[in-house]
Amino acid sequence: MILCCFFDPFADPGQAALPGGKADSAEETPFQTARREAFEEIGLANINQPLPSPFWVEHLCELPANLARTELVVRPCVALLHSYDEKTGLDADPEEALMSQLDAKEVAAVFSGPFHNFLVAKDEPRGEDDHDLPGIPTDWYNGSWTNWNATWWRMHHFFVPITNQKVTKPKQRDNDQATATTMAEDEESPLHSLERYRVFGMTARILVDAARVAYDQEPEFEHDRHFGDEDMIDRLKKLGRFSEVRKPTDELTKQMFEKAMKL
Repeated sequence: MILCCFFDPFADPGQAALPGGKADSAEETPFQTARREAFEEIGLANINQPLPSPFWVEHLCELPANLARTELVVRPCVALLHSYDEKTGLDADPEEALMSQLDAKEVAAVFSGPFHNFLVAKDEPRGEDDHDLPGIPTDWYNGSWTNWNATWWRMHHFFVPITNQKVTKPKQRDNDQATATTMAEDEESPLHSLERYRVFGMTARILVDAARVAYDQEPEFEHDRHFGDEDMIDRLKKLGRFSEVRKPTDELTKQMFEKAMKL
């Protein structure tokens, strides 16, 4: 699976889009997969399609792969979504100009959050809108250590305020969709008053790692020092894991990790 982080350095606050999916073929590169998924999920032009001025995407790097409990390997691709043209002075809002077509089967909402905040333990000052943030600054983050992958793994939980920013929702949904967005539109739903979106697990870890690289700065909170799970992935491959055909219930176990560590 490929997950692509698109960051707009000129947006206020900094935005990140993380669409992801599997490659269509062995020939499709990680960035081609990421861009195709971004097109299918959030309407961002595909890798061979032109973007409206002043937007353009700069592919930066691929981060080490991450391993999910369901034996899914995720390769993060990092890119810059430029929204400002220095020559013409033209500036634009990606949420208004680019994120207009959302796949209701896969996307409940698109919201923004300050990128640098994924390195800090509490909400940072954001200017005039600070008084609109729900709760207190320390509502931003909490984390804990869990035993995973034959080692200790940091579980991050970020709570991104949404009351001071736009939330883009799919324009069309089928009847089978069960998302927080659908529930939030019901004024009697407990989610109607939702003030923060939770970003956690592998997605949160990838955002932390991407921010570490982008800012050349370590987080204020405890975290995994290494990037990704490349070493364990290689060990599990030697045990014959990651076959093309597998059962949905065939998850990685503690015993498998212990065996892999002995290689």
